[in-house]
Amino acid sequence: MNANLILVGRVLLSIIFIVAGFGKLTGAAGFAGYLGSLGFPAPLVMAYLTGAFELFGGLAILVGFQTRVIAIALAAFCVATGLIAHLAEPNVLMKNIALAGGFLVLAGSGAGAMAIDKTTRQSRYA
Repeated sequence: MNANLILVGRVLLSIIFIVAGFGKLTGAAGFAGYLGSLGFPAPLVMAYLTGAFELFGGLAILVGFQTRVIAIALAAFCVATGLIAHLAEPNVLMKNIALAGGFLVLAGSGAGAMAIDKTTRQSRYA
């Protein structure tokens, strides 16, 4: 696989998480209200944890840091949030499933040549 395509894929996959995570951190009270309506305990704490996970996970994918591990974590997160929060929204659920697929492909391919991971471990697609 072309290293440039992997880079573009990482950028595209990361954008939604960087933007969403930042939004959740800056608007934690509103997101906490939504989490509370779903029955989550300590919704404000969960809002900050979720926002931080999305923001820093997205940034890690963007720069190619611990790409395989973070991609698997974000794939699981996408499936879990789809099933927990978006069952009534088929389009959003399918978006989450598609994102999970993209992250699993990224986990399988690695970060590519243009990544922090490249300095510590050679990618198959360098």
